[in-house]
Amino acid sequence: MLGTGKTCWQAEIDAAVETIDFLRLNTIFAEDIYKVQPPLNSPNVWNRLEYRELEGFIVAISPFNFCAIGANLPSAPALMGNTCLWKPASTSVLSNYVTYKIFEEAGLPPGVISFLPSTGSVAGSAIDHKDFGGLHFTGSTQTFNTLWRQIGNNLDSYKSYPRIVGETGGKNFHLVHPSADVDHVVNNTVRAAFEYQGQKCSACSRLYVPKSMWIKGGFRKKLEAAVKAIHMGQPDDFKTFMTAVIDANAFRDHTDFINGAKISTDCEILVGGSTDNSIGYFVEPTVIVTTDPKYQTMQEEIFGPILTVYVYNDSKKDYWDDVVKLVDTTSAYGLTGSIFSNDRSILIKTSESLRHACGNLYLNDKSTGAVVGEQPFGGARASGTNDKAGSHLNLLRWVSARTIKENTVPLTSWTYPHMQ
Repeated sequence: MLGTGKTCWQAEIDAAVETIDFLRLNTIFAEDIYKVQPPLNSPNVWNRLEYRELEGFIVAISPFNFCAIGANLPSAPALMGNTCLWKPASTSVLSNYVTYKIFEEAGLPPGVISFLPSTGSVAGSAIDHKDFGGLHFTGSTQTFNTLWRQIGNNLDSYKSYPRIVGETGGKNFHLVHPSADVDHVVNNTVRAAFEYQGQKCSACSRLYVPKSMWIKGGFRKKLEAAVKAIHMGQPDDFKTFMTAVIDANAFRDHTDFINGAKISTDCEILVGGSTDNSIGYFVEPTVIVTTDPKYQTMQEEIFGPILTVYVYNDSKKDYWDDVVKLVDTTSAYGLTGSIFSNDRSILIKTSESLRHACGNLYLNDKSTGAVVGEQPFGGARASGTNDKAGSHLNLLRWVSARTIKENTVPLTSWTYPHMQ
């Protein structure tokens, strides 16, 4: 709570509950993988698949925003037989160190996971080693791209081609159909945009609302009232819904986005817009309304408590097809998204139209809160390799299968049967 600025509720969901889910369910996923064996055995032959560890060590680089991710990134490859170097984010070393000490207390053998708080260059030097076997990464798209290029430049020196698994940024959407329930959408959007100060890769940061619902339907008024009611304060105050953002760099970036919107002729600050770093890096929950669907805050990841709304004209012909296309093409990311409608045919049709727009799609629910064992998590496009943490798909990336055929009878002749 104090190290990374999480409220009691958010901290419990993350540091305890999701970490436990990863550890319990990954063992089940591993068992399921080992059960997959060749379905056929010819007479006098025994075929089997062996799921070997990778030939080399794994570098796990975890982000500041989730203890559970820090726990999972090194432990998932270790569960499949690999050794790991774990580099935590510099802004969350303490909480990750506590997790590491818990692993040791539980019996993790020395050297299986090596905790390596360091600068990025130190972890980068490990990637240059000839025995580097894979990268398990969660963080920014830019950093992931840099590491991938570094790995590509070293291909001639590695024993084997490294496995590269990454979950990166997001520019997640709530798309609202005119048939949706206003209160339901507003409540879900506030939760998705402002829980943990919007510092979730799945946080809702762009919202598409029909014009018929915005004023006459009461959406604007209800959204403004809900955001104004958010209590900001210290994490140890249980009334706090939002606290400070992670550090000075984040505070500066969020302030720049807000100040840019204030001077833009395409934007209006509906609510919020103030920042204060006198007693912590506090950024008010801020809602920007833009007339430009391609405005900067509709495209770029912010990773803070800033939501941008675009009000689309639902009186135009083919309006729904147009706004769905906007959602699909405005951002380079493809992590999470939500569709709100009380018309099931719209949900089905739009889900298919946005087939590649997100790796985790929610229907009439917020874009955050994936649960291990229920909604495997990850996205594609600029959001990563979509290897789905919290499922067998991720664990499969940390094994190298070997086929074994065992013959149980002697071959009595080298000739073909028709020659005998």
